[in-house]
Amino acid sequence: MNETQTPELQLEKLGITLGTPRSAVGNYVSCVRAGNLIFTSGQGVDQYHGKLGADLTVEDGYAASRQSMINLLTVLKHELGDLSKVKRIVKILGMVNSTPDFTQQPKVMNGASDLLVEVFGEKGKHARSAVGMAQLPNNTAIEIEMIVEIEE
Repeated sequence: MNETQTPELQLEKLGITLGTPRSAVGNYVSCVRAGNLIFTSGQGVDQYHGKLGADLTVEDGYAASRQSMINLLTVLKHELGDLSKVKRIVKILGMVNSTPDFTQQPKVMNGASDLLVEVFGEKGKHARSAVGMAQLPNNTAIEIEMIVEIEE
C-alpha cells in the first residue's frame, strides 16, 4: 500500500464497501477499547455455512475468511470513524468450522490476512492463530476476532 493512500481508499480500489456492523446475537458488544488497543468480538459470515473438508472447499473458506474480515473492518470503522487511526493489526484468531481430518486452516485464514495487508500495508501484518473447531454458531464456516493497536 502506498503510504499516502488511506485504508478507505484501498478498500474502494478493491471494490469493498463497509456497511453497518452486524447486530450482536447475545449480551456482548462488538468491540472493547482498553487503552490504545481494540479487542473485537468474533465475526462470522452469513454467506458461508458448513464444514471445511466436507461441505466447503479451501477456496470457499478463503472467501469466507475474507468476508469475515470485511465484517471486522466494518466494526473498526464504526468504532473509530477513520481507519487511518489503526497503528497496527496486532493479532487475529481464526476459528474454522472443519472436519476432524481437515488440516488446512492456515490456508483458509489467508483470506483474512491477505486482505489486511492489501488494506493496511505493513501495518496489516500481524500475529495469527488458525484453529479447527467442531462447530461454530449457526453452522457458520468461520469466525474471526482480532486485536488492533490504534493512535488518536
